[in-house]
Amino acid sequence: MEDLTTLTTFVGWCTVISIGLYLFSAIVLLICGEPVKTLHSRMASVPAEKLDEMYFTFLANFKLAFIMLNLVPYVALRLMQG
Repeated sequence: MEDLTTLTTFVGWCTVISIGLYLFSAIVLLICGEPVKTLHSRMASVPAEKLDEMYFTFLANFKLAFIMLNLVPYVALRLMQG
């Protein structure tokens, strides 16, 4: 049972960190959208008009990966502990 508790704690903290990174990314894009677009446009030579779609795709993929790789395992481990 100790190993299951340790694993649950580990996955729980991974979930918290992932939520923090997701929220940080979303808030930065929401609040500082234009400066970030300008920077990314210059760094990657991508037209600024295309970046909105790319940001949306990034956040959608991040959220999907977060749910599948962090949240679902955490919930499963919590259910296994009873």
